[in-house]
Amino acid sequence: MTTKGHVYVIDDDAAMRDSLNFLLDSAGFDVTLFDDALAFLEALPGLGFGCVVSDVRMPGLDGIELLKRMKAQQSSFPILIMTGHGDVPLAVEAMKLGAVDFLEKPFDDDRLTAMIESAIRQAEPAAKNEVVAQDIAARVASLSPRERQVMEGLIAGLSNKLIAREYDISPRTIEVYRANVMTKMQANSLSELVRLAMRAGMLND
Repeated sequence: MTTKGHVYVIDDDAAMRDSLNFLLDSAGFDVTLFDDALAFLEALPGLGFGCVVSDVRMPGLDGIELLKRMKAQQSSFPILIMTGHGDVPLAVEAMKLGAVDFLEKPFDDDRLTAMIESAIRQAEPAAKNEVVAQDIAARVASLSPRERQVMEGLIAGLSNKLIAREYDISPRTIEVYRANVMTKMQANSLSELVRLAMRAGMLND
């Protein structure tokens, strides 16, 4: 069964966690619960993209500190902050740190599910782009120094002969390096290689 997406609930209040788990599971989300922010941060590298719903006031690492750490890690996960009555200044600080929105407890169930759906929909393209960018960067990193030089020559529009002359090696050897570059970069054509180089930031204006 397909879900509407992953939701990670962080709250030190067990009753609140159970309530949100029931609500969000019923609404079609795949829910994972955490009783503190540190446990979530430790699990974060292995988690699939999703929306974080976190309480702002928690013992140890609070919602504000969680936002700071996720911002430092350049996490693409959208974060909704839950605040208690009168916590508007904290909510404003959370928004400045990158929270998508905040909800004052007690909140309307439908409003929460609508906010989560919206947050996932808006953040998903950027998260997918980030995954693609990391994949391309890993491909570039797999090139040997000489393969990297050959790739730079190719995307600069140089022929095999000119690249060979520049590095004082035979055109035949350049052909071997060129084939390696195309394989490692998973490019089927020179234009595809150029596109990948652009995504990797190798072609500057």
